[in-house]
Amino acid sequence: MTLLYLTLTLPLVAILLLGLVGHRREGATLNLLFAAAGLLSSLAMALQVLREGPLSSADGQFYVDAFNVYLLVLTCFVGFTTALFSRPYMAHELEIGRLTPPRLRLYHASYQGFLFTMLLALSTNNLGILWVAMEGATLSSVLLVSLYRTPESIEAAWKYFILCGVGIAQALFGTVLLYFAASSIDLPAGDALLWNRLVAHADALEPVAMSIAFIFLLVGYGTKVGLVPLHNWLPDAHSEGPTPMSAVLSGLLLNVALYALVRLKMLTDGALAGGEQAALAGHLMMGFGLVSFLTAGLFLHRQKDIKRLFSYSSIEHMGLITFAFGLGVPLATFGALLHMMVHSLTKSAIFVTVGHASQIAGTQRLEQIRGLIHTQPAVGWGLLIGTAAIAGFPPFGVFSSEFLLLSATMQHWPWLTPLLLVGLVIAFAGLFRAIQPVAFGTPPEGQVAIPVTLWPVAIHLALVLWLGLAIPDFLAAWFDQATRLITGSGLL
Repeated sequence: MTLLYLTLTLPLVAILLLGLVGHRREGATLNLLFAAAGLLSSLAMALQVLREGPLSSADGQFYVDAFNVYLLVLTCFVGFTTALFSRPYMAHELEIGRLTPPRLRLYHASYQGFLFTMLLALSTNNLGILWVAMEGATLSSVLLVSLYRTPESIEAAWKYFILCGVGIAQALFGTVLLYFAASSIDLPAGDALLWNRLVAHADALEPVAMSIAFIFLLVGYGTKVGLVPLHNWLPDAHSEGPTPMSAVLSGLLLNVALYALVRLKMLTDGALAGGEQAALAGHLMMGFGLVSFLTAGLFLHRQKDIKRLFSYSSIEHMGLITFAFGLGVPLATFGALLHMMVHSLTKSAIFVTVGHASQIAGTQRLEQIRGLIHTQPAVGWGLLIGTAAIAGFPPFGVFSSEFLLLSATMQHWPWLTPLLLVGLVIAFAGLFRAIQPVAFGTPPEGQVAIPVTLWPVAIHLALVLWLGLAIPDFLAAWFDQATRLITGSGLL
């Protein structure tokens, strides 16, 4: 577990250092170096898990298996590339006066704090600590949402804090009920919230208590996922906070909250197996996921802010992934794992281009961002290709994962397939209706080129293209192990 402890310690040390020097020129470099070190550490840990199997700390408080180790690597990777993008972006914000040095220091320290809480949530084996880490992620990201200190950003931060605070309180009550459900198992009190101990005795959990607990946990963590009707904080948080925060919020935090739901679904399925309500958790996730997917697709047509547009796209895709995990069959689960990865890579790349586009135009209003391909071709083409990828165009990876999900739905719930197809078409139309003039329209006066950093966009979209053309053997084996773990099945 040495590599896991290193991965968790690096952002903690970074918080302390950046709290002192985050306002200086060296602050952005330190932020990037610590993110790079965390990525290398997580990759080494992933290789160890693939060779040796799941790792557990001596006291049982940390547990890493094929499911969460891939999310740990993904979190560190997107954290690194977003830190690379944030160097010039935040320097420009400081130059034009939107930020002051103290707020830049707060940004760098909160960025590392946000990464730490997500890594802790993914690696802990204790469901109580998982709740604490999710609350910590809320608090650290609230500071990022309100960074500009405008009336709109403060309102968005308060809305985020209140809604997610109420949601996370429901998750706390669900965790208490889960502890009660575990009282029927002969476990020491200190082990009653350890996930690997509970899943080994899931059939002994009190089924009625587990059913009620999962409903509260779904509402609580579903708020963090952005599931409709618990989603209202997400578009405001995206539109008012700095763009690097939008990239990690949409690409990472939503995954972490959904990861928690999947872990808890596994316990609930085990407790209810063989009963009349055996599929309760899956059906609830399918329902919330499908409603979120369809609702967000419709709301894409009403957006006038470019960051709000892609925040609703995030809600749409998280709804689709939630539906896939709720479906519960191996093919859908494999597709959901793949979709979590390609969505994170694609959406964070899109937000990089959106951040630069907003700086070029001096606004986030869609009607005032026009003709990027004429004024800044790299940004315009990056945004256009990223939009094509997230809309599910072949041969990008999003197409592959959506194809797997549609195939699984046609096999097991064929009457839902038309709803998925209609939702995909509505979302596609909403995205390109907004983005086509942004890329190809007539540029307004004053829209001039600025220095940009598009390496994260190139790297992310190249990976998404690669995953659409051919999933590497090691990654397919990785997803296969996670699928077997989640579904308890040996076959795709």
